[in-house]
This record gives sequence, structure tokens and C-alpha cells, in this order.
Amino acid sequence: MQIIDGKATADEIKKEIAIEVAEMKASGQKTPHLVAILVGNNGASETYVANKVKSCEELGFNSTLLRFDTTISESELLDEVKKVNDNDDMDGLIVQLPLPDHINPDKIMETIDPRKDVDGFHPINIGRMAKGLPAYISATPQGVLDLLERYNIETSGKHCVVVGRSQIVGLPMSILMQRNLKIGNCTVTLTHSKTKDLAEVCATADILIAALGRPEFITEKFVKEGAVVIDVGLTRVEDSTKKSGFALKGDVKYDEVAPKCSYITPVPKGVGPMTIVSLMKNTLLSAKGVIYSK
Repeated sequence: MQIIDGKATADEIKKEIAIEVAEMKASGQKTPHLVAILVGNNGASETYVANKVKSCEELGFNSTLLRFDTTISESELLDEVKKVNDNDDMDGLIVQLPLPDHINPDKIMETIDPRKDVDGFHPINIGRMAKGLPAYISATPQGVLDLLERYNIETSGKHCVVVGRSQIVGLPMSILMQRNLKIGNCTVTLTHSKTKDLAEVCATADILIAALGRPEFITEKFVKEGAVVIDVGLTRVEDSTKKSGFALKGDVKYDEVAPKCSYITPVPKGVGPMTIVSLMKNTLLSAKGVIYSK
């Protein structure tokens, strides 16, 4: 069994990006610029955004954090998104979720210029991805692809089972794993909470991607011997033995499942660090005009 070290891989990719950004600056090209919109003071959202801003600093990006109170109206927030759309210096825009109940997140996401949608949530980017056209791919699925590639894990002809059908991870992951590319060419089964005999279906997988958001749901009976297991889940669970009062758990019961695997991602330090790196990669692509020509 080999542990897939997402943190070490993310650090490698960060170094590569930092070198490229330094070269861009030295040659007079523009500096990548990421904008984050944060509404309210949700603790988890604060942490996520702070990590993204920190990554921008480490890589030599410019970053702008736009903070708004929960009382901001939907129309006011839409106006703020449009301002970023119209600013040519700003390459990427993320709106941190969740948003207050009175704001429709789909309406906000659909207003973001697809050329700046580095989260890959806009319907145009999702549609382009599905058709195999150049697009910004959602950060977490892209991070999974990068891990599979960097660990030289063979995917062609394999049976990939994705557990979870969210538009952010499960659905795009199922599309990406069947594409006719180096990391792809799988026969894909997309499963969810209504799938009959879920454990039996998962146990047929050569590659099992767990993205359902239920801590330690995937036990050894879901996994066949020698499978590759990618744990996308990340849930805070109360733990009085921890100084913070909680522990981070994945969707996979790691100690039970790991002995059966050929490769497995831990939680934390698995897929999580790759998500932010993928967001940075998309922002770099936007600054260079790679996906959509400037």
C-alpha cells in the first residue's frame, strides 16, 4: 500500500508555478491576480479564503479580498461581481460559499465571467468540460487528476466508481475519468445515496473516488483488494481529545480500508492541499490567456 501524499505534491506544483510567475514578471508580462469575495464571517470560509490569499503571496500572485456583511443584497453582490468582470487587471474570481440564504448562489455563479471563473462552476465551463473543450475544471477534480498523474497510476481500461453526484466534485469527476486522455479512459459508474447495493457496486472498482461528505462511510466491505482509493471527503467531527475540539475525517475509514489498497489518499494532507493549488493553476492559465484568449 502506498500513501498518496497530497501535501508534498501540492508543494511541488507550487514551486513550479512560482518559478513560472517569476519568469513572467521578469519578462514584463502581467502578474496573475485572484479576487475572492467573502460574505459574512463563517469560520470555515474565513479559513479557506485565508489559505487562498496565503497561497497567492507564496506564488507571487496579486490578490484582492472583498469582504461584505451578510446584510448585502443579492443585487448589490451581483454588482460587485460585475465590477470584477469589467476589471482587466483581475484574472480570476471566486465567490466563497456558502452565501446567506437570501442570495441565490447559482445566480451569482452564472454572473461571473466564464473567462474569470477559476472555480470552474459556471455552466459554460461545465459544458465545455463535458464536450472536451478547453475549460476551467473545478479545483478538487483537477487536483485528483493531478495526483493520479504524478503517481503514475494507470487509469485506462479501469473501472472507476465515483460515490457522490455533487456538481462541484462527483459529477465533473465522473465526466473527467471517462475522457479519452492520459488520465481517463475509465469505465465510470456514478453512484449516490439512492444506489442499490452500494457497497457491492463500490467493491467492483479499480479506482474508488469517495465524495459524499459522510465521515468514515466507506468501510473495508466497499473496497476490493488492490484498489486505488481517493478520499475527497473532509468533515469536522467533535473530538474532545484534540486541542481544537474537533478532528478532520474523510469519507473513508482509513485504518480499516488502507491495508486493502494499492494507493490511498489520507485525510488531511491528501486531496485537500491539491484543491487550492488547482485554483492557482487556473488563475495562472487565465492570466496567460490559455483557456480563453485575451
